[in-house]
Amino acid sequence: MRITTRGRYALRASLALAKMGKDEGGPVSINRLADVENISPVFLEQIFFKLRKAGIVSSTRGPGGGFCFSKSLDDLTVKELLDSAGEETDLTFCDKSNDNCERLGECMSHFVLSDAHDLMKNYFSGLTLASIIDKYGHKKSLSL
Repeated sequence: MRITTRGRYALRASLALAKMGKDEGGPVSINRLADVENISPVFLEQIFFKLRKAGIVSSTRGPGGGFCFSKSLDDLTVKELLDSAGEETDLTFCDKSNDNCERLGECMSHFVLSDAHDLMKNYFSGLTLASIIDKYGHKKSLSL
């Protein structure tokens, strides 16, 4: 599994949105998120377009507008966020597809990678934005 810049930025900006929305009680503009997280506003717009299309965030136009979450942070998992941003969270097992592999039933490395995939999937599926904010949100020295 490799999380690309898009996935890292989606997570960073979403955590910033969660924290800023909680502190300020309203929508947060793309430009403000981009400034706080030092991310290109154009790239962030592309990411948030995907998140809005997936129903993760909603947007409000006009002065005082911006983005806010469409669902509770207690229900929004990192896996759902990464999937919505277009990130692949699956491990690449080997060069052969499973259907064509003559070693599939006996390949120990396949079993190890399969177990690792399940661990990562379960970890990201159980990790909510609210739990991240609760655990790390008070640490001033950490950047979102």
